Amino acid sequence: MNFIKRAWLSVKARKGKSLLQIFVFSVICVLVLAGLSIQTAAQKSGELARQKLGADVTLQVDMEKLRENMQSQQQSSGERVRFRPEPIPVNSAEELTSYPQIKGYNFYSSTTALAATFEPIESTEDAEETTTESTNEAPGQGRMGGMAQGDLSIQGVTYTDSSTEFMDGTSALVDGEHITEEDTGKNVALIEQTLAEENDLTTGHTITVTSPQDDSITVELEVKGIYSTSSSGSDQGMNSTALIPYNKIYVPYTASAALKGHDFEGTIDSAVYYIEDPSEMESFVNQAQQESSIDFDTFKLDANDQLYQQMVGPIENVASFSNNIVYLVSIAGAIILALMIMMSIRERKYEMGVLLAIGELRYKLVGQFIVEVLLVAVISFGIATASGNAVADQVSDQLLNQEMESAEQMNTPDSFRGGGMAGRGMPGLQAAQSPQVDTIEDLDVSVTGDNLGLLAIIGLIIVITASLLPTFSVIRLQPKTILSRQD
Repeated sequence: MNFIKRAWLSVKARKGKSLLQIFVFSVICVLVLAGLSIQTAAQKSGELARQKLGADVTLQVDMEKLRENMQSQQQSSGERVRFRPEPIPVNSAEELTSYPQIKGYNFYSSTTALAATFEPIESTEDAEETTTESTNEAPGQGRMGGMAQGDLSIQGVTYTDSSTEFMDGTSALVDGEHITEEDTGKNVALIEQTLAEENDLTTGHTITVTSPQDDSITVELEVKGIYSTSSSGSDQGMNSTALIPYNKIYVPYTASAALKGHDFEGTIDSAVYYIEDPSEMESFVNQAQQESSIDFDTFKLDANDQLYQQMVGPIENVASFSNNIVYLVSIAGAIILALMIMMSIRERKYEMGVLLAIGELRYKLVGQFIVEVLLVAVISFGIATASGNAVADQVSDQLLNQEMESAEQMNTPDSFRGGGMAGRGMPGLQAAQSPQVDTIEDLDVSVTGDNLGLLAIIGLIIVITASLLPTFSVIRLQPKTILSRQD
């Protein structure tokens, strides 16, 4: 009789044990398939996190090297060397904006200024001191470290919607438009809502600010937009008028540089480049160091992918957990099935001895047991496939909820939109009334063909392992020995 037919008849004849094997193998297959689907969901969630969060690299002065240079100059000259800020040439910073790894960028240039045609917001303490101030200084003007300080904080940028305060939700545009790259070289400004209300300013009005170091430097700014801030400032900052959050004015970085003086024209303090995929951050830095004209003896590229690492950490933990599930369930399943088959073989020693005695080949006897387990495995595989999508849906829902909770805490600036580069390799230049995040409402994570194929391979390995080990312990004996041991 054909050994495949014998296997089928044996499975039918032992319905109770066959059902038990089907149940055990179904549980194994479902758990293995759940582990594989978790890996698929974790991989897709990781890709989603990279796309949404990205990473950023900051071009700034290398303070450690600057300090070393100052110390060496002081030792060689014997005189104390005063700290001098080292501005970054705009031309050098612009070289990196065309690199394919980035999805956006921002240039920063900060300074202070004096309000000439309007009144800054003052703290109660400042207002009381105003009556006793010396007339030798302009109202709100003071000195820190021998340098004159203004009563306004000027933040020069390329895009306001991708500046730190607007991205983390501390500030939000309430009227007008954001500053974009199109405003570079123009004298426009974003002012805070409280400052605007106290001075009856609206979009389209013009304000004048002057340099605290040189009163001959005057800049007229057209109010392009009004924003609100939820920042309360620091206790120390509230003692300085310029550090009061309401007195912070955003301008194009060119206007900020103009307030600093002629020596700072065409320069910035720092540049931030937003990387599309954190995995490309290293290649971006390497390309900049090899191809750009940036003086890396003075400046450095500081990589930051902290948000991505925080986001992807739990996802990687889930993926690691799923790997453990696959390994543990596969090993435990093979052991359990092997024990069940071994118990079955002990009861079928006489059958095996008779088959061997009448001339049945040993490999066909082994094949019979493998086919018996395979018949059970096929049924269990079908059960696992039918229930696999339900398991995958539960896993994907949990991962998606975790992803959306993190995504809700972020704002995606419009200057990042439009699929990356536009025009001559620069980011999109559209401004927004209120930046919004395109949240993902559905993540299609289900059992894939690759998952089923891998499950079939793992199941086949389990079947062969569980069948061969106990079978070899019996078929290695001679038929006479097997039959003589039969009680």
